[in-house]
Amino acid sequence: MMKLRFIVAGFFALFSAGVVAHPHSFIDMNTTFVAKDQKLVGLKMVWVMDEITSADLLYDAQNAKSDSEVWKKLAAEVMANVLGQHYFTDVYRDGKPVKYLNLPTEYHLSRQGHQAVLEFVLPLAEPQPLAGKPFEISTYDPTYFVDMTYKDQTALHLPPEMALQCKFSLMTPKPDSSLQAYALSLDKNDAPSEDMALGQQFAQRVTLQCQ
Repeated sequence: MMKLRFIVAGFFALFSAGVVAHPHSFIDMNTTFVAKDQKLVGLKMVWVMDEITSADLLYDAQNAKSDSEVWKKLAAEVMANVLGQHYFTDVYRDGKPVKYLNLPTEYHLSRQGHQAVLEFVLPLAEPQPLAGKPFEISTYDPTYFVDMTYKDQTALHLPPEMALQCKFSLMTPKPDSSLQAYALSLDKNDAPSEDMALGQQFAQRVTLQCQ
């Protein structure tokens, strides 16, 4: 179990350690908006990690049953590290941050082929009326050690109760060549300047607008 703790702490500490840089790990994201009574109440997120990262992360769970204590403990430790970085997610509305709860309403870690899959619901602290100013949502690793991206707009989902009155867009930034070259020049032991907000400059932005 010591190895398990080391892998979990080490892998997710990479997100925040400030001593790592351009993408060495990759996460494919999938998000469903969660609404109730004409209000946005949360985001259901599914993160699929690349095979190399997954192999390290799931090493001690390889022979364990999916409902075993090994998986439950691993899921709890992974989720705790994600929470330590505020879900790696910014939610803004009318230029102001939308707060969310410190604990997910649900979470689960599983294996999909050779990849680790983390699923959780990010709950807003206060339900937000759907109608009004648009929501701006970005999920990213500030250090850009981990590339966290949506493949395209099909990775975002509106439930039926929102589809009639809401629409969303996905904007993928196109950093200039000098910034891309800088990111690629960094190795695992290099740290980008905090003032650069490197990960944020590569972060996709989701805009949700409801009537």
